[in-house]
This record gives sequence, C-alpha cells and structure tokens, in this order.
Amino acid sequence: MRLIVEEVAARYGARDVFAAVSVELCAGETMVVSGQNGSGKSTFLRLLAGLQRADAGQITYLVGQEAFDPRDAGHLIGWVAPDLMLYRDLTARENLRFFAAVRRITLDDHAIDDLLARVGLAGRSDDRLAAYSSGMTQRMRYAYALIHQPPVLLLDEPTVTLDERGAEVVDTVIKAQRRHGIVVIATNDPRELRYGDLVLEFGST
Repeated sequence: MRLIVEEVAARYGARDVFAAVSVELCAGETMVVSGQNGSGKSTFLRLLAGLQRADAGQITYLVGQEAFDPRDAGHLIGWVAPDLMLYRDLTARENLRFFAAVRRITLDDHAIDDLLARVGLAGRSDDRLAAYSSGMTQRMRYAYALIHQPPVLLLDEPTVTLDERGAEVVDTVIKAQRRHGIVVIATNDPRELRYGDLVLEFGST
C-alpha cells in the first residue's frame, strides 16, 4: 500500500492555498499536516479523500500494482472530520448498519457492539445520536470511519471536542492503524506532531 502525491496544488480563485506538494507514504507510516487555521490542511485532506479535485498535480493510491485515483478509492479510505454528518435521529447501531449497507458490508449486532466499544461507546449503541454530546459524536465518527477496516485513515483535527479519555481512544486507533496501514493527520495541535514519521508544514495565508 502506497500513497503518492506529485506536485499537487490547490487554489481559491486567484489565491494559491498551497502549491507543488510532493510526498510518498507506505503502509506503516503516519504523516502529520501542520499549520495555522486557513493554511490548507483540511483542503489537502479533502484532496486525499477524493472530496475535492486538485488544481494541479496528481494523487495516487497504489495497492500492489493497481492504481486508484482518490475519487475511486473510497473502499480504501476511512475519513474523520468535524463536518462529517451522521444521522442524529437514528441510534448509533442504526447509523452503523446503514453506512455498512451503503458499503455493501453486513455488520451483525456483535460486530457493531465491538466497534462501538473500540471507540469508547460501549452500552450506548441504542441511544439516538441526538442525545450524544459533541465528544461522543466525534467518537462515533471514528466508528463510521472504521466500518470497512480501511488501509488508509485520514483524520482532520482528530481530537477536536474530545476529553482526555476520548484522546486516549484516538491514540489507540492511530497506533493500531499504523501497524498495517497509512495514517494522515491534519492538526494545529502541537501535541499531535508526535504521531508523524513525516511532518508537512503548511504556511498561514
């Protein structure tokens, strides 16, 4: 598993957000994208996730000899971001069952309970998300991202709204992921730089 970024640029109107970014990651490696608000961190992750098209350059996921554009690599990617919307009128179990069905994955109740326990939501599977705190909702985003055991995990501001115990959950998830896959973290929290085998620093605008 490899992620190859070649001369990638993003622009908003006439303004360059960033330009000529090139980097390569292999399974077992973690990259931290650091910088102030507005420096392009979230935009870069959206490009990696295939949610936005680069204005220049190329991003490729390689699995063996097979190459994937980010827009065709949803089966490879787990995505966590503050703006990731879940269904607040559904329970955690119903949310996960729905998103698994979208991915054509069958999750039985035992698998759902295990996944929720992994992110610190044991015993809350049948509560509607409308009753969740912001920190619990953030943990739920991790459960969503891990449904399909993706080889690539993209985390935008991974510990936002989380307390110390929630941050420990994220730490466990990141350490488990890097044993077999790729992790890319966008953050302006200096404490999270420790995860990076590589740190990509974006300048402020």
